[in-house]
Amino acid sequence: MSADAATTPLTPKESAGTTAARAKRRRSGATIRGLLPLVLGLVLWQVLAPAQSPYFPAPIEWGRALLPLVKDGSLLTAIGWSFLTFVLGLLLATVVGTAIGALIGANRTADRALGPTLESLRVLPAAALVPLATLVLGYSMQMKLLVVVLPAIWPILLSVRTARRSLSPVLMDMSRTLGLGRGERVRKILIPALTPSMLLGIRIAAPLALIITLLVEIVTRINGLGGLLGFAQASFLSAQVYGLLVIAGALGFLVNWAVTHAEHAVSMRMTGRAAD
Repeated sequence: MSADAATTPLTPKESAGTTAARAKRRRSGATIRGLLPLVLGLVLWQVLAPAQSPYFPAPIEWGRALLPLVKDGSLLTAIGWSFLTFVLGLLLATVVGTAIGALIGANRTADRALGPTLESLRVLPAAALVPLATLVLGYSMQMKLLVVVLPAIWPILLSVRTARRSLSPVLMDMSRTLGLGRGERVRKILIPALTPSMLLGIRIAAPLALIITLLVEIVTRINGLGGLLGFAQASFLSAQVYGLLVIAGALGFLVNWAVTHAEHAVSMRMTGRAAD
């Protein structure tokens, strides 16, 4: 490389790309450092675990206990059912929560009237919904979705409701002055204005939806990762329980990673900057 090339200043685009690459490397390094205590803890557990412990089996036994589930395909099937329930539940919660939140936030009277009710319903324990849902819908996929959607909808609904309530009326009046139709106002003004709040709600609701999915499967023993976990616990298969917990934790980590990166990508696109 020549001296002139080495001293040539970077263009704004090249500088932004370099900064984004450095930020990405810092995040990757932080993730690896964050996993080190977990890895060290598992290594110590493996070294110090008592032989053939019925309650605290060594981590290597966890993998051995999962082998039968891997060979007969039940583990992959269970993960697929849990993931399907989670995705459908979060999608329904997003659509319904955004629509209801926008409608309530747009009407001051409805917002004041329904505010206390919404705040009280959102703290209703999800486990309390399982007996009623199974009574009405039976042990079905529809029952699982209902129990997942009802708790997961509140972060999205309340976040969008707050954003819609704080939206300046001048912005909507200006759109009418420009002659925009109802559909154009929703598409060009309302949706972009509410998207950041919706993404924040989804980020909070996603891990909650996954937790509730596993909870309802454990309680009802319906097909899914939680069903396998509940069966292993009832059968006193402690090593299998630990192994399934590790898979559930890894699934939660992937969900959080995917939601965070999707939120970042959408935010970068809305602000006109390149995603790193």
